[in-house]
Amino acid sequence: MYTGTNSNVTKTECLGDRLDTLRQNVAKWADRSCSLAPKIPGVFLFRREAVSAPETVMYEPCVCFLAQGAKRVYPGHRSFVYDSRHFLAAAVNIPTVVQVIEASPEKPCLGIVLAIDRREVSQLLLDGKIAAPRSHRAELGISAGEVTPKLLDAVCRLVDLYAEPSDIPALAPMIKREILYRLLTGDFGRRLWQVATAGSQSHQISEAIHWLKENFDQRLRVDKLAERVNMSTSTFHHHFRAMTARSPLQFQKWLRLNEARRLMLVERLGVSDAAFQVGYESVSQFSRDYSRLFGDAPTRDIAVLRQKIAASPN
Repeated sequence: MYTGTNSNVTKTECLGDRLDTLRQNVAKWADRSCSLAPKIPGVFLFRREAVSAPETVMYEPCVCFLAQGAKRVYPGHRSFVYDSRHFLAAAVNIPTVVQVIEASPEKPCLGIVLAIDRREVSQLLLDGKIAAPRSHRAELGISAGEVTPKLLDAVCRLVDLYAEPSDIPALAPMIKREILYRLLTGDFGRRLWQVATAGSQSHQISEAIHWLKENFDQRLRVDKLAERVNMSTSTFHHHFRAMTARSPLQFQKWLRLNEARRLMLVERLGVSDAAFQVGYESVSQFSRDYSRLFGDAPTRDIAVLRQKIAASPN
C-alpha cells in the first residue's frame, strides 16, 4: 500500500507492484467466463485481445482504468489516450469515438469501468465538505488524468473483492466512495463538482442531456430546451458545446442514428421503419446522416455487422 513517501522511485515501484497484481486479477475475472464472476454493482471488467478500428460509443458518467494496454478516445476534435498510468473519466453522457490501440492475445487490454452516480457525488460533496473549485467555466465533460498511488490502491481493493464475494455488500460501497473522493480532490474534481451541484450551469446542461436521451425521437426546439433548464439560448448553446463537443442538434442526431442502428441490427427493422421510429421525417436524409457517421449506407453497414457477429467465436 502507498505510504505517502515523496520518493519518485518508491512511487514508481509502488505503482508497478500494484499494477502487476491488478493485471493478474482483472485477467482472471475478465476472461471468457466473466459472466460467472461475482457482481459488484456499478463495476464492469473488460478484456480485448486485439487492437480495434474506431467505433462510436456513448460514454455515460464513469471512470475507466486500464491494468494493461491502451485506448484512444476522440470526443469531438480532441483526443485522449489512457493506459495503466492514466484513467479516463466522463462527468456527463458524451458521444465519442473509441479505439483500442494496444492489445494482443499475449498482452490483452484489461480494464475496469466504475459508473459514477451523480447523487453519490452530491452526497460526498456534502459529507466531505469538499471546497468548490475556483473555476466555474464550462469544460469538456470527459478527460484523462494521472493514476495516483492512492487511487490505484483503492481500485485494486475493489477488484480484490471478486475473490471475496461475501464482502462485496459491505465493502464495495465504501471503496467506490473512496475512489469518487480521490477523483473529486484531484484535477478532474471540478468537472464532477459542477455537474453534481444543483444550480450550476454544468448541472443544467447535464439535465438537458438527460432530457435529450429520453426524448431524442421528438422534434427539438433548442430555445425550448434552454428554457426548460433555465438558461438563455445563447448561453445554453455555448455551454452545451463546451461540455459535449457537439451542438444540441448534433447530439440528438447521434442518439437517433445509434438507436436506429440498434433497431436494424437487433430488432431487424427495415431502414424506413428505423428512420421513422427515431424521429426522422425523410428516409433519404436519414441515409445521408447515417453514412456520414458510420461510413456506409444503412443496409450495407448492417450486413457487415451481421457477418462479423456470425464469424465471432463468442
